[in-house]
Amino acid sequence: MNLKIYNLIFFSWLLLLSANAFSQTTLENYLKIAAENNPELKATFSAYMTAMEKVPQVGALPDPQVAFGYFIEPVETRVGPQKWKFNLAQSFPWFGLLEAKENVATDMAKAKFEKFENTKSNLFFEVKTAFYNYYFMEKAINITKQNMDILQVFKRLSLVKIEAGKASIVDELRVELELNDLENKLALFKDTKNTIQTNFNNLLAREVSNSIEIPDTLWQDKLPFDKLNMLDEIYNNNHQLKSIDYRLNAFENQEVVAKKEGLPKFNIGLNYTVVDKNPSSTAVDNGKDAFLFPSVGIKIPIFRKKYKALIKEAKLLQEAETYKKEDKKNVLSTIYTSSYKNYSDGERRIALNKKQAQIAKKVLDVLITSYSTDAKDFEEVLRIERQLLKYELAYQQALIDKNAAIAFMNYLIGK
Repeated sequence: MNLKIYNLIFFSWLLLLSANAFSQTTLENYLKIAAENNPELKATFSAYMTAMEKVPQVGALPDPQVAFGYFIEPVETRVGPQKWKFNLAQSFPWFGLLEAKENVATDMAKAKFEKFENTKSNLFFEVKTAFYNYYFMEKAINITKQNMDILQVFKRLSLVKIEAGKASIVDELRVELELNDLENKLALFKDTKNTIQTNFNNLLAREVSNSIEIPDTLWQDKLPFDKLNMLDEIYNNNHQLKSIDYRLNAFENQEVVAKKEGLPKFNIGLNYTVVDKNPSSTAVDNGKDAFLFPSVGIKIPIFRKKYKALIKEAKLLQEAETYKKEDKKNVLSTIYTSSYKNYSDGERRIALNKKQAQIAKKVLDVLITSYSTDAKDFEEVLRIERQLLKYELAYQQALIDKNAAIAFMNYLIGK
């Protein structure tokens, strides 16, 4: 191979890599737009922020109580009649109760954050799937048009044979039948393409008429981890499992809250009494206000049935979340196995249909040449043409099936 040919091949290879990199960057830009604009994602994030606002609420002390009293009939004292009375009291829960309540609220907020992350991962999967499906429809339209062009050439060839008396008009009519079928398929592909375009742009929360950039040839994604490690990554990083873990932690802290709620609470108060002067008194401290400080109280929860029920409720909630996690792991294992099967099947079909399409193209060229010389094998030409269309479409479908399977596995591991 001379240097000129080598340079040409190398340059073409670089262009292909650049085109794929550009296309993947385009998809990443679409994902960024979806993350910034999608209303469902915004709603789940707002729910998380709302849950975070509960943390300072449950961690605050009860509001202090201020009482004011006016003596309608003044009470006479040594220093004068009492006129007004003020009382300030603050209640304090058992040690660690407020912290435990904060932990409950924090863990519940984190569970909602994992729900937000799961919604984002699912959104990315939906955007990728819509992108791949749009690519397939674009390719299906182009492939169908190319096959129609082949049939048009074959139709003109059959007309020449008919005029020369070497073929029947039935040949032309059969080609017309094939063309009509392809026209119908082409119309369906175009309608489906418009539907996918609408769905894609709605996911990005933008005008449904916006165009979508796609590559000339779809790249093939790779698995983020090997088959043996993938399931462990799912168990460690899946957002639904993480959400269950946070709820489980919250219910464990809720049990702590229930136990501490059943412990005594304390009250500390300050009393201030305003005393008026007694006109008939000659005491030095006549009219001096009296202070009574401090006052201390304790609230003892005697009736235990309520607190026992709260503790039991928290334990049952923990048990329920434990079972949910076990069930979710079983479901994820099943889903992963199915997704990996789809990935492997896509890989096999990519190689098979690419090879089959190449063979069908060669056979079709030979048959068309044969028909042009002696008008033989007409039905075989039509059959191979249909097979060529099938293999070309199946090859593109296998590409998107493989990438969609990988996209779904990325969703399972929280990406």
